[in-house]
Amino acid sequence: MGMKIGMIGHKRVPSREGGIEIAVEETALRLAAMGHQVDCYNRRQDFGRKAGRPPREYRGIRLIRIPTLSHPSLNAFVYSVLAAIRAVFGGYDVLHFHAEGPGAMTFLPRLLGIPVVATIHGLDWQRAKWGRFATRYLLWGEKNAARYSNALVVLSRGNQRYFMDTYGRESVYIPNGVEMIPCRGPEEIGRRWGLKRNTYILFLSRLVPEKGLHYLLEAYKNMNTQTRLVIAGELTKNNDYVNRIRRMAEGDERILFTDFVQGRVLEELMSNCRVYVLPSDIEGMSISLLEAMSCGARCLVSDIEENVETAGGYARYFPKGNVPVLGSCLESILGEDEDLHDREGQMSFVRERYSWDTAVQELLQVYENVRKKTTAQI
Repeated sequence: MGMKIGMIGHKRVPSREGGIEIAVEETALRLAAMGHQVDCYNRRQDFGRKAGRPPREYRGIRLIRIPTLSHPSLNAFVYSVLAAIRAVFGGYDVLHFHAEGPGAMTFLPRLLGIPVVATIHGLDWQRAKWGRFATRYLLWGEKNAARYSNALVVLSRGNQRYFMDTYGRESVYIPNGVEMIPCRGPEEIGRRWGLKRNTYILFLSRLVPEKGLHYLLEAYKNMNTQTRLVIAGELTKNNDYVNRIRRMAEGDERILFTDFVQGRVLEELMSNCRVYVLPSDIEGMSISLLEAMSCGARCLVSDIEENVETAGGYARYFPKGNVPVLGSCLESILGEDEDLHDREGQMSFVRERYSWDTAVQELLQVYENVRKKTTAQI
């Protein structure tokens, strides 16, 4: 008999705007296909006024809209509170909270005897974009997730050690999976932007400080190269960091902003880049990096533990935040023979190690364990 599962913590499903959204969608779709009832609690605000009436169902997943505020500091907080209150009356076998902020509300279903699973996608409170209130709220969410969840899931061994060292809390290591990116020719990106294979460096991620795009721009502007820099990330959010990035790139015709991409355009950008660069200061587990690796792209990433663990030796690393070394690594890669890159070995590594089907089977076992333990305690 299937379980009834509630998912709380993402912005919306379906969406590719962040790693949490991708993880929730991929997990929920597989659980629904296995016969479980999955409800995803979407933030109503994040569908946008021009999107029309949001759907109530998506490929077997029920979508529940939770009203929230447009204010960036209060959006997640209001959503988490209202979603948790709504969910405790939903008759769920398991409530699954994603990320540290929503984890603040894990105490409510736990006190009511509802099995709770919390997945920590990264140590969000460390991110530079948060103010004092948001940072304290995220830390509170982390502490509550560690204290009240029946099972705590992490995406990296580093985070597993962190929760044991900080809270004495055991956790379950279940890395994200990845949908293998098909290798495509530069057809659509050629028509749109004149891009050809191996003629550009690619940054594809959210435009937020912790992803380190400013390091890449500084390094690139000091390089004497005609290889273009393609920046694929949402530009519509008119915030201080996006404005800073625009100013850094101003006047350099080699730099191309594509805005947010998905589908075939994303696949073509990944498949044809000379090198994919992820210069992040903080990561949970980068699905974008996995996607780049899955189509054989050469990858240059910062040497933070999460990136090194994810790439498994198939990427080149530079010291986090070190712009001169980043620039030197880029120049070295651009000057190398492409045949030196173990493309097939990299793709096989990703295919064998990062499977959504395997991740969901392991997560389902976690659900069944917490449900049995909770039932036995009643």
